Amino acid sequence: MSSSSGTGTGGAGCLLAGLGAATAALAWAPRAAISVDGGFEGHARDLSVLFVDLPLVLLGGALVPLLAWALTTRWVGRPWVAVVAAVAALALGVWGLLEWWTPRRAPNPGYGDGV
Repeated sequence: MSSSSGTGTGGAGCLLAGLGAATAALAWAPRAAISVDGGFEGHARDLSVLFVDLPLVLLGGALVPLLAWALTTRWVGRPWVAVVAAVAALALGVWGLLEWWTPRRAPNPGYGDGV
């Protein structure tokens, strides 16, 4: 009987991890857009946001709610409390990402002092 509830709670954890990764990527994308397309004539292009930042954002978005869910399930034992804790941890993680991470933006060429 515990195997069926374990499968259900394991599936909920995987669902929360996928939801967290998708939410983190959707919160990350608007800020990274200038680095991907490069702005005016591609002068500010920095593709390291795709090769370095995106995998880290996806990994963090998947692991933060999953770890919060797993710890809360272990300590409390009630799945609905674990889901609330995971969603709260995801919300705090995305807020922290948006407050802390800003991609590098090079100054626009030709717009120096006096123009």
